[in-house]
Amino acid sequence: MFKSQILIAALIAALVGACEQAKPPSPVEARPVRTVTVERRAEGETVSLTGQIRAKDQVSLAFRLDGRMIERSVNVGDVLTAGQVIARLDPQNQQNALQSAQASVSSAEALLTQARLTYSRQQDLLKSGWTPRAKFDEAQQAFLTAQAQVDAAQAQARIAQDQLGYTVLTADAPGAVTAVGAEPGEVVRAGQMVAQVARQGGRDAVFDVPEQLIRNGPRDPEVEIALTEDPKVSATGRVREVAPQADAATRTFQVKVGVIDPPEAMRLGSTVTGRIKLSAPPGVEVPASALTETNGRPAVWVVDPQSKTVSLRGVEILRYDPNSVAISQGLETGDVVVTAGVQTLHPGQKVRILGAV
Repeated sequence: MFKSQILIAALIAALVGACEQAKPPSPVEARPVRTVTVERRAEGETVSLTGQIRAKDQVSLAFRLDGRMIERSVNVGDVLTAGQVIARLDPQNQQNALQSAQASVSSAEALLTQARLTYSRQQDLLKSGWTPRAKFDEAQQAFLTAQAQVDAAQAQARIAQDQLGYTVLTADAPGAVTAVGAEPGEVVRAGQMVAQVARQGGRDAVFDVPEQLIRNGPRDPEVEIALTEDPKVSATGRVREVAPQADAATRTFQVKVGVIDPPEAMRLGSTVTGRIKLSAPPGVEVPASALTETNGRPAVWVVDPQSKTVSLRGVEILRYDPNSVAISQGLETGDVVVTAGVQTLHPGQKVRILGAV
């Protein structure tokens, strides 16, 4: 009896072992991952710079001659109209020069009258044969010389009149005074700035732009301009002027952007922020979480849609952003890239896609 029980137990154990051997091995479990299908092309980077609002036309008004300034009727901030008097020089010397020129004109005109009468008499005598030809020629020459002297004296009088007019400095166009360069009582030189005027009309947003952006930026970009303290006040503009030479200290180029229909809140001197979007570079964008590395080089895990296995593919990075990476080489639209779980993968591993981004 005991032997039969042992035999039955041995048969049962043999049958169980045979069943375990016949059971197929469990397949390797696929690792769950999240993926994204590359569809979006890389977008151009947005560049922001800080500048200020200036008048499109800003001129320095000055006297055309030296003298002592006796009056300056404007100050910084004053709004000017065309023809408004800005300053005056002591006109005494110019008045004396004008009087002297006018006296010279009177003297020359008197000599011209006498020469004209002499020439007229010699003309009548020559017709009657009572004067020699040489005498007539002499009278004619004296008349022509007197006429030339009158013309010269009148020209000098006009110059003296202009010089007197230059003692009064006026605004040639409406605008606002932004700076003054001399005070009443000072002796000023010809060309020395007396008042700096920002003319009414167009306004520029002026920026100091790095050389790289000048070289690689778009040729005629549309610039978005907004007040730094109140971004709701905004406008657009176009590049109007680029400095041909970089600043010696900052090595940046001054760029003037003509503001289209500037709002009233964009006053002269206001600080503004300008934004432009660079041209889209060649390449694609993927989430930053997809990036890993191999042999010290950037790479991403790419899923084979048929076998559901992953392979590590090296890529060239064009630009890093907080949430995305622009890749110039290594990926094409349609590639399936792992975005979550990249740290636990190995080449050839089967994956189970949880969801696509």
